[in-house]
Amino acid sequence: MRQIIPDDWKRRLDNFRLDLDARFDSTLFSSLRGTRELYERYSTFMDRFYVGRWKRWVFIEPLSEAATIGLGGLVLMLALAIPAFRETADEDWLKKSDLAVSFLDRYGNPIGSRGIKHNDSIPLEDFPDNLIKATLATEDRRFYDHFGIDIAGTARALVTNAQAGGVRQGGSSITQQLAKNLFLNNERTIERKVKEAFLAVWLETRLSKNEILKLYLDRAYMGGGTFGVDGAAHFYFNKSVRDVNLAEAAMLAGLFKAPTKFAPHINLPAARARANVVLDNLVDAGFMTEGQVFGARRNPAFAVDRRDENSPNYYLDYAFDEMRKLVDTFPKSYSERVFVVRTAIDMNVQKAAEEAIENQLRQFGRDYHATQAASVVADLDGGVRAMVGGRDYGASQFNRAVDAYRQPGSSFKPYVYSTALMNGFKPTSIVVDGPVCLGNWCPQNYGHSYSGAVTLTQAITRSINVIPVKLSIAIGNNPKNQWDSAKKGRAKIVEVARRFGIKAPLPDTPSLPIGADELTVIEHAVAYATFPNKGKSVTPHAVLEVRTGAGDLVWRWDRDGPKPRVAIPASVAADMVGMMSHVVSEGTARRAALDGIPTAGKTGTTNAYRDAWFVGYTGNFTCAVWYGNDDYSPTNRMTGGSLPAQTWHDIMTAAHQGVEIKDISGYPAAGPKPPPPAVPATVAAFGAPKPPEIKPGPPPVLTKRGADILVRVEKLLDEAAKTATKTSSDEPAKPAKPASSSALAFPDSFAAATPGGAAPSAPRKN
Repeated sequence: MRQIIPDDWKRRLDNFRLDLDARFDSTLFSSLRGTRELYERYSTFMDRFYVGRWKRWVFIEPLSEAATIGLGGLVLMLALAIPAFRETADEDWLKKSDLAVSFLDRYGNPIGSRGIKHNDSIPLEDFPDNLIKATLATEDRRFYDHFGIDIAGTARALVTNAQAGGVRQGGSSITQQLAKNLFLNNERTIERKVKEAFLAVWLETRLSKNEILKLYLDRAYMGGGTFGVDGAAHFYFNKSVRDVNLAEAAMLAGLFKAPTKFAPHINLPAARARANVVLDNLVDAGFMTEGQVFGARRNPAFAVDRRDENSPNYYLDYAFDEMRKLVDTFPKSYSERVFVVRTAIDMNVQKAAEEAIENQLRQFGRDYHATQAASVVADLDGGVRAMVGGRDYGASQFNRAVDAYRQPGSSFKPYVYSTALMNGFKPTSIVVDGPVCLGNWCPQNYGHSYSGAVTLTQAITRSINVIPVKLSIAIGNNPKNQWDSAKKGRAKIVEVARRFGIKAPLPDTPSLPIGADELTVIEHAVAYATFPNKGKSVTPHAVLEVRTGAGDLVWRWDRDGPKPRVAIPASVAADMVGMMSHVVSEGTARRAALDGIPTAGKTGTTNAYRDAWFVGYTGNFTCAVWYGNDDYSPTNRMTGGSLPAQTWHDIMTAAHQGVEIKDISGYPAAGPKPPPPAVPATVAAFGAPKPPEIKPGPPPVLTKRGADILVRVEKLLDEAAKTATKTSSDEPAKPAKPASSSALAFPDSFAAATPGGAAPSAPRKN
């Protein structure tokens, strides 16, 4: 084996390795020596620039640190700028917000408009000089001098706000405000401010100063649903922006800061006070003298009175938001930005809804300590016929029908019962109404009493709280672990609610089956349409048809919108209709019953009476009504069967005028019958006497003044009866009945306050 490789080859191999090692060592040595020589030459060269002693610490070190920090700052700025510049990825960024929509009702009548009205027919040169000066003096005095960010103005605002302990002065330039209007939203976050700053600099590199100012004047929101100073001039003063005087220009310039707060058609004194501040700014900035603004101070602007113009503003806001989302689904190649949209609104129903809520709040709001309400009326295909987002749009633009999340209380229970019916239960299934606990939470019925064995129909009619909780445990189908079974049952309930169209978060809590989680009025109203739709859920929508300004059809709901989806079996929907009809005919919502119209629904009342609901439907429409307070303060024992049910009745009565009444699958053939007054009939129906019905009117508490009046009336009637007996010799008069007479004399005040003229009783929580 040793003779396989010849000795001569071994010597050559050893020599080759020695040569390779020598070459490597030589190259490494030469490289290091060369590097050292270069370093020495570099050091010798740099020694010429050496600065020592005090000069080094005064000049060199600060410059070196500044360079290091500056480089790090540039890297940080680049990282912060990337999210901002992503907002400009759309090549059509300049027209991104330039969406103008004219809205029509379902019959083709104009009802209002929303969006930007980019009026290129009025160039910047034609805007009044006093309006330009007022805007610059108030919003950005150094607009033509800065690069998009007013460093001095921002620093001044920071100092002023720090001294005041709050936000007293804004530091955003006009360019920054335009960047926010074009690309961002109004959220108060540091991220938004950083993006705003970068986008302002970016805009300055793309547009001239005059172009930026023109876009700002055209696209800023000016209150009253108007955008741009020209639209605001027409809305507030009924004239073109070309014709506004100094007082009117000052009032318009004052709207940029807070258009809702200073809108002259809502609060004229505040608008005039703000206009006076603008005039002060004109003088302080040196744009005008005190003598030039004196006339505007003495003769402030008057706004057109638009209090009688009942525009469905909450509905228009909702429809415009839906339209913006819809336009985003159009192909990117589609450049049209002006549309005419036919909506599902019925102005007669809309006015009836607004009047019903206002009348109830005006008459009983103080008694019930309720200040706000919301309602949605929808077709069974999800088209929103009417929407009331609050009591007064001028006072608050917050849409409580769309954006407010409130606890539905017992009005959530139909989703629980539907889930139960899908898991083997029947309307006649017996469940024991008795104590139950999940951990340390034990639900209680109103009155802290139990009814024993009841059917599901009886449970939903009486709005018993324990039964839905027990159903959630039974649905989970885990007898060995009650907690785990309840958790699985609640998961099934949430899944079914999602099929109905509920998109609210619905976090998993033990009290979910009795409506402790929050949802919105609009999704609750349209979700109930699943019952009369034989188990098919629909999507709420306002837009029926979209056309261009030239009249070309772009989109249509029945052709392009989402189709109904099967949420629950038709048999379950029919059973639920039958069960929920009893709530109206003999349960907690008798005040909602409509004469000759099949009606079903469910009331809802939350803890401490913070929220009161009634959600119901007929064969034609579905409607939800909510009452409460924005600050979540409790009402005065308001239940879903009181004002909400009465308001629902008034709205739906108007909605069904001139409409062919449709039946509901599963509704009792004979229709709901009013409960007989006799106690035995009640006992036969429920197995126990039920609480007296809550009559319409204020909280069922008879005040001392009311009781005194009743006593006086009774005495007067007795005296009148005695007098009539003495004076009449032909036919003695029979004594009058005080209770019935007082009820006839005071039907709204006393008969409504005490059920059947009896002693006051506490309302049922439902």
